[in-house]
Amino acid sequence: MYRKLILAAALALGAGPAFAHVTLEQAKTPAGGSYKAVFRVPHGCDGKPTVAVRVKIPEGFIGVKPMPKPGWTLDKVRGKYAKTYELFGTPTSEGVTEVSWSGGSLPDDEYDEFVLRGTFVGDLPVGSVIYFPIVQECPDGAAERWIEVPASGQSSDDLKMPAPAVTLTEKAGGH
Repeated sequence: MYRKLILAAALALGAGPAFAHVTLEQAKTPAGGSYKAVFRVPHGCDGKPTVAVRVKIPEGFIGVKPMPKPGWTLDKVRGKYAKTYELFGTPTSEGVTEVSWSGGSLPDDEYDEFVLRGTFVGDLPVGSVIYFPIVQECPDGAAERWIEVPASGQSSDDLKMPAPAVTLTEKAGGH
């Protein structure tokens, strides 16, 4: 009887949403530097495969270059930034604002990673938390929308569908 209770408790805990979030491999990175964003997608959608992953690029993360995935179609949406930023000494006022991988299939019982690289602008303060809203699409038009951003006084743990986030830290050497 006790083994059945322990097994039931373990299954209930394992099925909870806290274990199902799309997350970033590295939750911290130095402010004003380049960052390799590795989005970890731990499952499909309620038993169905994931067939597309869309990432909204946050303001202040520029020069984005996504990594292609074999078997998936890579699309980049370009647009204007809210202001002009300096990228390696060049004024930059537009760039990639959304990245999507589609046409592949990530079964519900498998895990995969989707990768892009970019640079956080130098005027974002240390301690800033930057959110990358993600929509995970399924074959029947259903979607998992990892787009919630905590309000003041909340944390991502308070949300059902939190957007993956990275916290900006001091640059190496404190400069």
